[in-house]
Amino acid sequence: MAGRSGSRADKSRAAGRRRPGAGSTVDAAGPGADAAAGRGSGAAGKSLSPEAEARAIVLRQLTMAPKSRHQLAAKLAEREVPAEAAKAVLDRFEEVRLIDDAEFAQMWVRSRARNKSLARGALRRELSEKGIAKELAEAALEQLSETDERSSAAELVRRKLRSARPARDREELDKHRRRLVSMLARKGYSSGLAFEVVNRELGELESSSDAWDTL
Repeated sequence: MAGRSGSRADKSRAAGRRRPGAGSTVDAAGPGADAAAGRGSGAAGKSLSPEAEARAIVLRQLTMAPKSRHQLAAKLAEREVPAEAAKAVLDRFEEVRLIDDAEFAQMWVRSRARNKSLARGALRRELSEKGIAKELAEAALEQLSETDERSSAAELVRRKLRSARPARDREELDKHRRRLVSMLARKGYSSGLAFEVVNRELGELESSSDAWDTL
C-alpha cells in the first residue's frame, strides 16, 4: 500500500514537471534559448565570408546601375563589411575593370548633360560628391565645350519661354529674365553665360512683332 502511495506521489511530481504553467515555455527552456536561436539564424545569414559577402553586395549594386568606387565603399560600410575585406574586393574589381572611375565619370557627364541639360559647374559638383578624383572629373568634363553649354542653355530658355505665360508689360518681362537666369544657375551655368543667353533669347522674342504684341 505504501509502495502504491509512493508511486502515485512520484507520478504526480513528474506530471507537474511536464505541465508548466501558462506562458512558462520560455522560462522552462531557459533564458539562453532565444539567444541561441538568434545566433543560429544570424549564423545562417552570415554564412558567407566577409569577402564573399562584399563581392555579392558589389555585384548587386553594379547590376542596378554603374557606381563609383566611393559609392560602393560607402554601401559596404553601411552593410558593416570589415574594411580590410571591402578594400580587397574593391581592389580586385578595379583590376578586372568592373569598377572604373574614369569610365564612370565619362558616362556620367554624357548622360547628365544630355538628359538633364546640366552644365560643367553642376556636373563637377556631382562627380565630387561621388568621390571621383579631380583629374578624372576634369578629363570627363572636357567632353563639353563652351559651345555645347551655350547651345544647351539656349534650348532650355526657349523651352521655358514656350511654356511660360506671355509677359504683359516690362515688369513681367524682367521677372521672366530673373527666373530664367536662376534656372540656368541651378543647372550649373555661369552667371555671365546665363545672362548672355537669356538676354539674347528675350531680345529675339522682343524683335518679333508677332511675339512682342503678346508681351
